[in-house]
Amino acid sequence: MRIGELARRTGVSTRALRYYEEQGLLRPERRSSGYRDYGDTAVSTVRHIRLLLSAGLGTAVIAEILPCVPDDTTVLAPTCPELLDGLAEERTRITAAIERLAAARDILDALIATGTAGQRPGGQEM
Repeated sequence: MRIGELARRTGVSTRALRYYEEQGLLRPERRSSGYRDYGDTAVSTVRHIRLLLSAGLGTAVIAEILPCVPDDTTVLAPTCPELLDGLAEERTRITAAIERLAAARDILDALIATGTAGQRPGGQEM
């Protein structure tokens, strides 16, 4: 299938599909005309890429994980347990980022509360 059909079937833009190819996540064949030709498994591959991106993983990590995704229902195959340490590190990185953002939100909440403490309802100062 051509890139437009893959985009339609997956809901992913052609630009994103080209990016996935640049990152080595998709490997379409090329027709003699130069057009990309994606196999039927490309739809599943794109869905896996989107799932892993939504988990906060970068494309380099996804490139390592994709060969370990055997089907649409299993995320990691039992043949790739060596990836679990790397995934645990990614989870730790994401947790730290969440904690930093929560701390920043708490500071903003305190600043907002302090700034509105001397105001009447409607935003007028007392």
